[in-house]
Amino acid sequence: MAGALVLFTGMAVAVREVSSELSTIQILAVRSVAGLLIVSALLCRSGWSQIRCTHLKLHLLRNAAQFGGQFSWLYAIAAIPLATVFAIEFTAPIWTAIFAALLLGERITPVRMFAIACGLTGVLLILRPGAGIIHPAALVMLAGAISFGLAYTMTKKLTGRESMLAILFWMSALQVPVSVIPALWHWTPLAPQHAPWLLLIACGGLGAHYCMVRALALADATVVVTLDFLRLPLITLIGYWIYSEPADWYLAAGAALILAANLVNVFGRQPKPANTQA
Repeated sequence: MAGALVLFTGMAVAVREVSSELSTIQILAVRSVAGLLIVSALLCRSGWSQIRCTHLKLHLLRNAAQFGGQFSWLYAIAAIPLATVFAIEFTAPIWTAIFAALLLGERITPVRMFAIACGLTGVLLILRPGAGIIHPAALVMLAGAISFGLAYTMTKKLTGRESMLAILFWMSALQVPVSVIPALWHWTPLAPQHAPWLLLIACGGLGAHYCMVRALALADATVVVTLDFLRLPLITLIGYWIYSEPADWYLAAGAALILAANLVNVFGRQPKPANTQA
């Protein structure tokens, strides 16, 4: 989890560093191409037979949502404080619960309803509608969090039918033309100073998710998810230290409510241990 925290945070800093010279769609294009190359190399070892077109419609829906979420995340990082981006991103599990109820038939229990209410209240505290002009990038990130929620739901639907490498392959393969073609219209020549940042962006996502999967194999999900929440205070400190980004009480209160909602959702779903007699 320490590796995942470092990589996720490093990706955010890398995006902020190159976003002043490269467009969001160009950054996403570079990441998609690199992801396709890495996954293809892994498939050369594990076998291409797992790549099928049986569930192409599900892949298209998942990757459309995933693309929207990634684009929103990259766009928001360049425009608003990093802590605000991460706080809104953490509402994705709330939207996942809603989509899972609508598309997968999962029940929304009273605990989940309470968690959803807490999460939405946290978003309202961060955005503060009526208190002033809401930054468009904050709304874009909120749409991105909703897109991530749909993508996670579709991923859950696909995991029982496709291998993880197949899901990652279709994600990269479908996103390459969608990102590369528009990026070529306004392509900025890459310079040597872009290389380390783009390398971190390209490989950081796969590396972070690999670390998280390994953490889930070694510890309970509740422990892993709780540690993942450390990304928010970590990115707040990074934003303050490197970019002098302030964090007001509304952001702190809203983020606390969103994190509480996720904790309630995670711990509230744990099955009760069966009673045993000696």
